[in-house]
Amino acid sequence: MTRPSFAVFDIDGVLADVEHRLHHIRGRRRNWAGFFAAAGDDPLLVEGHRRAVEAAAEHAIVYLSGRPEHLRSVTQAWLEHHALPAGALVLRGARDRRPARVIKPELLARVAEQGSIAFVVDDDAAVCEALRARGYRVVQAAWAVESRTLRRAQQGRGRT
Repeated sequence: MTRPSFAVFDIDGVLADVEHRLHHIRGRRRNWAGFFAAAGDDPLLVEGHRRAVEAAAEHAIVYLSGRPEHLRSVTQAWLEHHALPAGALVLRGARDRRPARVIKPELLARVAEQGSIAFVVDDDAAVCEALRARGYRVVQAAWAVESRTLRRAQQGRGRT
């Protein structure tokens, strides 16, 4: 039996525009519950959608996100609502707050046990660097707005 080839896509900043909910985590008092509660309302990033649809013609799709496990149903519904290709959804554990540059290579290694990784699309420069250092082909999403607030949430606070 042939092992599948996976195209792996991050969600926040690659497929989903999180700009509308960043106000919840700016400043000293962060409202993580509000930030996560608004995830289902994220606008679609058209370029990310286009790339996922194109990739699905040749590869099995995996959505690898630093979002916490409790957002699984919201995230799955969001992917379906925006007509993204069917694929496995891999999320961080509920209490895992390690930086995205640490957790994503670990989660990706588990995916790689099931098949080859054709490429990974992520917007976080630190994640991209960590994955390249492990030999993965990485496409850094340049179509999303760079956000210092989102980077801090991903790297410093291990929240998305």
